[in-house]
Amino acid sequence: MAENKHSDALNNNKPALSEDQAVQLIESLYGVKVLNIKPLPSYDDQNFYIKSCSEDPNGCCEYVMKITNSEDSRYGELLEAQTSVMVFLCSNGVPAQKPVFTKNGQSLSLETIDYGSTIQKQAVRLLTYLPGTPLARVVATPEILFDIGKMAANIDKMLAENFLHPNKTCFERGQFIWNLSNTSLLRKYAHAVKETELQKIIEDVITQYETFVLPNLNCFRKCINHGDLNDHNILVEKTSSPGSIQEQYKVSGILDFSDMSFGYYIFELAITIMYMMIESNDPLHAGGYVLAGFQSVIPLTDEEKDALFFLVNCRFSQSLVMARYSVQLCPENEEYLMITAKTGWKHLQTLHDMGKEAVEKIWFETADSYVATH
Repeated sequence: MAENKHSDALNNNKPALSEDQAVQLIESLYGVKVLNIKPLPSYDDQNFYIKSCSEDPNGCCEYVMKITNSEDSRYGELLEAQTSVMVFLCSNGVPAQKPVFTKNGQSLSLETIDYGSTIQKQAVRLLTYLPGTPLARVVATPEILFDIGKMAANIDKMLAENFLHPNKTCFERGQFIWNLSNTSLLRKYAHAVKETELQKIIEDVITQYETFVLPNLNCFRKCINHGDLNDHNILVEKTSSPGSIQEQYKVSGILDFSDMSFGYYIFELAITIMYMMIESNDPLHAGGYVLAGFQSVIPLTDEEKDALFFLVNCRFSQSLVMARYSVQLCPENEEYLMITAKTGWKHLQTLHDMGKEAVEKIWFETADSYVATH
């Protein structure tokens, strides 16, 4: 979920190009003749699926056009660094999108767009389209949840150990609201939650973070986080044979690098567990399968294990509070903004009621059991 990259303010500068405007931009900037165009969902940017009339030199004829909101478009170095991460990960076997360069050889173009009532400068990028089905549309098996945990750990490990870029410091994003180290900033937005009981849970989560996690941040291992491995940003392809008792999948795509920031390995794990719980038929055990996959690459330290429960709660709280707040600003985007909220409040309440010890027992015993039988 994209947010203001350098502060905790929420964007209300979401692009709103018509399909005709998008086609004109694509054809003028990239020389791509558009055969078909359709909108794709986005939190505070604008995305289009593009199919061209012919293949490019790399055999590609399907793309995603991304128009970045006006606020984030001010930070071209950050957008360029995000694009460089995608190229780096592709070269290391991670199924990420690749940038298509403009006629002038640029990975993005800052365009002045006339909306009639306002003129805004917004960054335009064209990325290769990745085939696959969003994880949200399939029943996630223990095996794919393990693989997703493993993929999350591998991405962070690769970036921590081998990613070199002159603008790498752009990922130090200060008061970026989606970084778990900024959980306390949620108090600014908690007024959007009207129910007294839910307000109390949010305040409990923030207080627990400040009491049990914040003092120990320097004990955690630092890295660059993808920061948004939700079930709409992970694509899968079926690997099972027709007639199989249980369908099996593999990860075929990782999308949306706009929430990348410097964080910690344990942040990525907590974020991934939270999102894998959202649509799961067995949410608590789902967390254990993700944990097993992550630890197959990066075994957790005792300090990191002790923070995991609190940090999963923090991510639930970030997503739920900011969705409520965002709907107040952009009611027309309510359906997309409230995806997490459909089951998220129920899951957060369950975690809150069960408590740290009981939840951790399920997660770590599930992880151990999975590893022992596979």
